[in-house]
Amino acid sequence: MDTTFWDEADRFLIRYGAGFTPRVIERASGSYVFDRQGTPILDFTSGQMSAILGHAHPDIVATVSSAVASLSHLFSGMLSTPVVELARRLTATLPPTLGKMLLLTTGAEANEAAIKMAKLSTGRFEIVSFDRSWHGMTQGAAAATFSAGRRGYGPPVPGNLALPAPNAYRSPFRSSDGSHDWEAELAYGFALVDRQSAGSLAACLVEPILSSGGIIDLPPGYLRRLKEMCDERGMLLILDEAQTGLGRTGAMYAFERDGVAPDILTLSKTLGAGLPVAAVLTTAEIERVCHERGFLFYTTHVSDPLAAAVALTVLDVIDRENLTERAAALGDQLTDRLLALRDDYEVVGDVRGRGLLQGVELVRDKKSKVPADALGSAVTSACLERGLHMNIVQLPGMGGIFRIAPPLTIGDDELHAGVDIVEASLKAVLDAAAR
Repeated sequence: MDTTFWDEADRFLIRYGAGFTPRVIERASGSYVFDRQGTPILDFTSGQMSAILGHAHPDIVATVSSAVASLSHLFSGMLSTPVVELARRLTATLPPTLGKMLLLTTGAEANEAAIKMAKLSTGRFEIVSFDRSWHGMTQGAAAATFSAGRRGYGPPVPGNLALPAPNAYRSPFRSSDGSHDWEAELAYGFALVDRQSAGSLAACLVEPILSSGGIIDLPPGYLRRLKEMCDERGMLLILDEAQTGLGRTGAMYAFERDGVAPDILTLSKTLGAGLPVAAVLTTAEIERVCHERGFLFYTTHVSDPLAAAVALTVLDVIDRENLTERAAALGDQLTDRLLALRDDYEVVGDVRGRGLLQGVELVRDKKSKVPADALGSAVTSACLERGLHMNIVQLPGMGGIFRIAPPLTIGDDELHAGVDIVEASLKAVLDAAAR
């Protein structure tokens, strides 16, 4: 333990959430980060779910070096070729309706812009999101975040309403055969929204797979029905694909599975492959109305050429290395391994997700589904001791859910080695508890 480092961290740093991982990280390369002792730690979270090309990808290194040396930042009213080129390239990957782009830096910032556009274009102010949502820590995005961080800061932005997240493993909405009745759950949720609404519903903001909410994958058909219910109320559908976009789920965008295009799409995390890059994409009609009504989102780093150059490189590498197809293939392997764990261990209650974004929920036993928070923390620590960094989501009433989101460039052997460590750690913790 580097006591001087941690003493100074404790003395000088503002604590901003969960405790820090007890390793001092010196460098990162490929699928690994390395601590001060040079110990390799397999990164099953892609940094903060962002580094889809792994760490220090040579193309990203070259792009950043070149851009910093030539054109990295401009006055916000100036434009450069990389920004327009990114708009052309990015919109070409999307349904033709999503033809307008705003280039920003963070996911929260992109969601703030999307919320402002929805409110301005509809003339309404109410935003609906899931009760397990996480859309960012800035004011408007935080008000649409229901999973954490709502207490103690005064009133959130008025007009934020919650829908029940369709968690098939824990939802009380069941058909006669015991299966998840998501249609009844969605209808019930919107009935509550309609009762609470002040008659000013502007948009519904959701992730196709709730990540911080516990890897809750929207059931097939859910997104289509959600879009219909939004249309019936004159609401816009905003999809936040910060973590699911750009190939991670085995499709370029997670919404493709359902054949439903949103009115506004936000991208971040994966778009920058670990660097701060984000974008909002919307229709020409929404952009026109917002512009006519004086849309203002004039920020320091809007349309920065460095961000555009990085995002263009990310698109190049995804295309050249067939990373979307690779995520689908590796995702199938990952699913098989995780389902085997579910079959072999009483405490592995559920496995869910798509591609290289999957979750494992730990419980005390399969019958009761009682959350196993302490077990999750112990397994996380045991994984780190064995050279694997894991992230566990622990929300009230949901137990511990491992979020597995390795880089799309991870090697087959590395992926399986990581799952081997998860199983070895789980077994070691359970054996120690039994003694």
